[in-house]
Amino acid sequence: MNTTLSNENFGLVIAYILPGFVALWGVSYFSPTVAGWISASQENAPSVAGFMYVTLASIGTGLTVSGVRWLVIDTIHHLTGLTRPAWKFVNLDDKLKGFLTLNEGHYRYYQFYANMFIAVAFTYAAWLVSSNKGLRAAGWANVHFSVLEIVLFANSRDTLRNYYTRVAQLLGTITNPKPKKGACRMSNGIGKHHAKPDPASKPVVRHPAPAAKPTSPRAEQTQGR
Repeated sequence: MNTTLSNENFGLVIAYILPGFVALWGVSYFSPTVAGWISASQENAPSVAGFMYVTLASIGTGLTVSGVRWLVIDTIHHLTGLTRPAWKFVNLDDKLKGFLTLNEGHYRYYQFYANMFIAVAFTYAAWLVSSNKGLRAAGWANVHFSVLEIVLFANSRDTLRNYYTRVAQLLGTITNPKPKKGACRMSNGIGKHHAKPDPASKPVVRHPAPAAKPTSPRAEQTQGR
């Protein structure tokens, strides 16, 4: 795999595969098959088929985690005031390269932090259940878990805010947007924003003035008196 291809896929790896692998680790507590995939030692190196199973399972699990993230974390950010501006996608054609750069440099990191927040919570809960430990018995593990989740959530909010702000600077925003209640927010971050069009962008339609009614000769004689 060359450097260019690796750089192009880096955002997808951190957004889906890594969180998916962490969630898959949680699944391994209940599945001996999955546990065999991810716990191979040097003496028992995984086969090509086993490596493919782990990779494909991590991608599928990561996409599922991303869907849960959209339902939970995106909703929390949205309800607490962090909403996506009404970007002017009419400017996207001329600024597509910059938009893709911001998407890889900010939104992919938001997906990593937020997806990892969900994956870590799932894996920690799976560990507690499989080990028959309650929250009290976990002891300091609860503290470590809580600190990690706070860090992941704070970073997810910061990276999402930066993404919204800098894309708005790049594309511009619709003047005085009035989004409808329950505006669509897609899990991939590029959802349709229901907003009324800018009144200044509407063409002004000028109606021709009505033609003057012709006056009769008798009326002209009356006006001349």
